[in-house]
Amino acid sequence: MGFQNEGLEKKRYKITPSQARIMIVLLLGAGLVLRIWLTSLTDGHPFDIRTFREWASAAANSLFQVYSGRRPSDYPPLYMYVLYLIGKLGGIPALTPHIVVLLKLPSIFADIATSYLIYKFSKKHLSISASLLLSAFYIFNPAVFINSTVWGQVDSFFTLFIVSAVFCLCEGRIGVSSLLFTAAILMKPQGIIFLPVLFFELIRSRKLGSFLKAAAFSLLAAVAVVLPFAVHYGPMWIINLYSSTLGEYRYASVNAFNFFSLLGANFTNDSTTLFIFSYYIWGMIAIVAVTAISGLIYLKGNNTKFAPGIALLLISGVFTFSSRMHERYLFPAVALAILAYIYIKDRRLLYLAGGFSITSYINTHYILYLTDIGVNQAGFDAILMLTSVMNVFLVCYLVKVLFDDIYIVASRDKCRQIQKNKDG
Repeated sequence: MGFQNEGLEKKRYKITPSQARIMIVLLLGAGLVLRIWLTSLTDGHPFDIRTFREWASAAANSLFQVYSGRRPSDYPPLYMYVLYLIGKLGGIPALTPHIVVLLKLPSIFADIATSYLIYKFSKKHLSISASLLLSAFYIFNPAVFINSTVWGQVDSFFTLFIVSAVFCLCEGRIGVSSLLFTAAILMKPQGIIFLPVLFFELIRSRKLGSFLKAAAFSLLAAVAVVLPFAVHYGPMWIINLYSSTLGEYRYASVNAFNFFSLLGANFTNDSTTLFIFSYYIWGMIAIVAVTAISGLIYLKGNNTKFAPGIALLLISGVFTFSSRMHERYLFPAVALAILAYIYIKDRRLLYLAGGFSITSYINTHYILYLTDIGVNQAGFDAILMLTSVMNVFLVCYLVKVLFDDIYIVASRDKCRQIQKNKDG
């Protein structure tokens, strides 16, 4: 099975560190300029841009009362601080006509930052040329472009927290990782999907100190972000906000091209019965199953190198088989697949990065196109069916790859230890 570990490292190009610095600056600069140019030509998703604009204005007027306005925010509080700054900038007369660009800038900068982090992370484990290629793959990826630059959503900003949190976990920085995971949850409820990765590592480490450190850093992040709002709205406010947000779209699928959409259940109320149980119950069963499989792989692999792959399995598995999923929720999969390849070096993870790029792009682009022509719900057509089938296949293939990698990584580490003993 050694052939599966060939990938970008198969071809080595001699690039000096000084050349690499110039190349990464040019790469990131080109990605930024292209995004700024493209965002000035597109209005974004009409509903989301209008909503963010109203929230930014309300936050600029009174940040800690943004949940009491005419259109109160249903986002957790972290991104309200960002919208506060945008609202203030948008109030400057010279910048007011460019409010749409301002609203997209945080996600655009997050794209650049994530691409740079991919380059930095890669250099620790791969060649410079491979690191540049992976960074380029992300920064010029159509699935990344369409979410932040065209649509104007904030999934890139959210993904930056997730990627950073998973990297810190891989590097043994449990406290910082816990803080970043908490920050992700305080930005989007979907961050909860990734929490099992942290939990699995805490179980694997079997260290009370790690549990205490994770709890302390998480509490610190939560208090810093939530407390200013809780003073105004009360201590139970944040719990009520999450409950309201998670129950806002009670459908088997919300334009997500996944298993339930493949069954023709897009925008079907998730209390509707499918065989014995409702779509919602089947979705919860799927979440439990995906989490259990993820835990089995992580604990059996017994190595933090599996953290990115497990994070990838959690988000792709929940997106594909659970209810109430939106078209954009698969977005972090591309960056996580790249990060998984960096640590495990299984070229099949690159195939998965490409596969999830395709399905994420198609799903996002198609829904944005439908919105532009006044259609809010994807029909049961060939695009939906083929993309949904592909997502189901990719998740199943990912499970096989990760189970294979348990033995690949163990064998590789054993060989390295034997060689190290010989050298010693």
